[in-house]
Amino acid sequence: MNEIKAAPFITDDTVIFGLLALCLGFVFYTSSLEKGFWQKFYTVVPGVLMCYVLPGMLTTLGVIAPEWETIDASGALIEHESELYYVASRYLLPAALVLMTLSIDLKAIVNLGSKALIMFLTGTVGIIIGGPLAILIVSIFSPETVGGNDFDAIWRGLSTIAGSWIGGGANQAAMYEIFQYNPDKFSQMVLVDVIGANIWMAILLLGVGKVKKIDSWLKADTSAIESLKVRVTRFSEKITRVPSLKDYMIMLFLAFTAVGIAHLFGEQASTYLVESFEVVANPKSFLSFVGSSFFWMVVIATLIGISISFTRAKNYEGAGASKIGGMFIYILVATIGMKMDLTQVLKNPGLIAVGLIWISIHAVLLIVVAKLIKAPYFFLAVGSQANVGGAASAPVVAAEFHPSLASVGVLLAVLGYVVGTGGALLCAYLMEIASSV
Repeated sequence: MNEIKAAPFITDDTVIFGLLALCLGFVFYTSSLEKGFWQKFYTVVPGVLMCYVLPGMLTTLGVIAPEWETIDASGALIEHESELYYVASRYLLPAALVLMTLSIDLKAIVNLGSKALIMFLTGTVGIIIGGPLAILIVSIFSPETVGGNDFDAIWRGLSTIAGSWIGGGANQAAMYEIFQYNPDKFSQMVLVDVIGANIWMAILLLGVGKVKKIDSWLKADTSAIESLKVRVTRFSEKITRVPSLKDYMIMLFLAFTAVGIAHLFGEQASTYLVESFEVVANPKSFLSFVGSSFFWMVVIATLIGISISFTRAKNYEGAGASKIGGMFIYILVATIGMKMDLTQVLKNPGLIAVGLIWISIHAVLLIVVAKLIKAPYFFLAVGSQANVGGAASAPVVAAEFHPSLASVGVLLAVLGYVVGTGGALLCAYLMEIASSV
């Protein structure tokens, strides 16, 4: 019998949101201090990492929780779930995508060259081959960790991580449907997913503070990136103004009208494709990802943002459009952070080892290829997060290099959703072979 997930101290989403806002405010305030302990602290630990860790600590201490269970008077199990992540990912994320892309300079992004795409695809290949190699390595000293039969087979569960790390939640759900892993054990895979992805993202963020040294070691040509920064900065300075209430209301109109359109047509597109095409309705199909309304929501919101970048609406960047989008993204970051229970790290060390070896292979391949083609660290970090983190974290990592680069993370993350299901299927079949060796 599975252990009941105890209710946290605070279950009211309104109060939880207040605590998350407190965490974000604390991080941004302390990271702005120019003297003393906090100035030294944030030269080592990136502020964005703390925006994940502090909510995770609240979850670990039992103050809040993303989900919990209770038993009613009749003895029936009742499942509860915080709605904050859903609201942040379905409402604030698409609004942020619009606000962060409405000033996009497509020509400048194209001028970044092919290295951004190469590093993204390298990250994808790293996940595809990393899974089976991790199984082979762990099977040497702990074969039971990567064993299992029928629907308890570990490779089936790991296929859901492949879907998440190449694409996102929609691709992960597709893998879960295809390989039908034992639902009672699925939470273990979610844990491996969260721990592996967040440890790697923490390392990437630590590298942002040493980007000049890393680029020097990679012998990277960063001129195209610097050119993009300069162009966007000059444009921003040219149009910067003190925003008025009218500016804020117009940005509200642009962002959330787009959210409504993205949900409306995203749901319609998903329903139409699932009902009209067997290849989409079949979860085992390569094209099953296009049946996800979340996928279409992200794509439509991004396309709306790009479309209005060709109009005078792009001038709202001068009133702080991308900053408001960044605020929405950080709220999403905090809701993701509250899913992290830090005590779970030690509960299943075998599977955690699989995940860490897997993500390490992904990392090593990225570093080797970046060194070979002299790609900037920015392309390595964002190419990786466009796979492993998707639309929720790729723009965050990109913006840590410079706010003008967030749109690069958005575009690569959308590409991750496209290749996610196919890449995860290939990875799953390779893991099945590896687990039988």
